[in-house]
Amino acid sequence: MTTAAEPLVRFLVGGVQKAGTSALAQYLGLHPRLRLPTGKEAHVFDAPDFDERWTPAQLDQRYAGHFDGHDDAGALHGDATPFYLVHPRVVARIARYNPAMRWIVLLRDPVERALSQFHMERQRGKEHWPLWPALLLERWRLRGHAEDFSRESPLRRHGYRLRGDYARQLDALHAHFPREQVLLLSNRELRDDPTGTLRKACAFLRIEPVDGELRAQTVFAGDYSPIPRDGPSARLLRWLMRNELRDMRERYGIRYDA
Repeated sequence: MTTAAEPLVRFLVGGVQKAGTSALAQYLGLHPRLRLPTGKEAHVFDAPDFDERWTPAQLDQRYAGHFDGHDDAGALHGDATPFYLVHPRVVARIARYNPAMRWIVLLRDPVERALSQFHMERQRGKEHWPLWPALLLERWRLRGHAEDFSRESPLRRHGYRLRGDYARQLDALHAHFPREQVLLLSNRELRDDPTGTLRKACAFLRIEPVDGELRAQTVFAGDYSPIPRDGPSARLLRWLMRNELRDMRERYGIRYDA
C-alpha cells in the first residue's frame, strides 16, 4: 500500500499586510533549508481562477513555477502571501491542501497597519479619497465584493479596517488549525530583535537556527511622515475599530488600545 506524498508547501507567512512580512521572508530565506517563492508571494490559494476541485498534487504543480528549481530532500517550502489570512474561504482551501500547515502570523497595531496601507495605496495611485472619507466609506466600497478575489478588488485595496480585524481572522484560522500550528509574532519584536524572532520561527518550524546576528531592515517602507499615535487620524481610526480592538483583547489577550 502506498501513501500519498506530502504537500510541497509546509509553512506560510500568512499575514498581516504592512507588518513586516517582506522582511521576515528575507530573513527566512537566509536559512539553507528554507525555500520561499522567488517573488515572495505566490498567490496560489487566492488566485481569481482558483478551482475548488484542484487536488494537492495539482496545487503543487501551481506552486512549482514559483520556486527557483533548487531542491533537496531536506528543504522546507513555504509561501509568504499576507492575503491568505484575510478570507476564511482561503484558509479553508489551505486546510484541505495541507491540514498540517504551520502558520507564522506577524501582527501590527491595526491602526498603524491601516494608516500604512492607506498611504501605500495612495502612492500606488489606487486610492483617490483623502484619509477620513476612505475610512468612513470602506463598508460601502467593500459591499458586494466579499467573494471578489480579482487583483484590483476593493477587498485587497481598500480593506483598511477589514485587514486589521485580527480576532475574526484568527477565529477562522483556529477553526481549521490547532493553536500549536500557529505562531503569533509582533512586528515590533521583529524590528527590535530580528535574530531572536528568526530563531523563534526556526524553532516553530523545527529546524536548527541560523548562525550569527541579523541587522534589522525595513522593506517597502512608505515615503510619508509617520502618523502620531495620539493624532486626530489615529484617534478616529481607533474609535472606528473599537470593536475589533475589544475582540482582540478579550479573545486573544492582545492589547493595541493602550
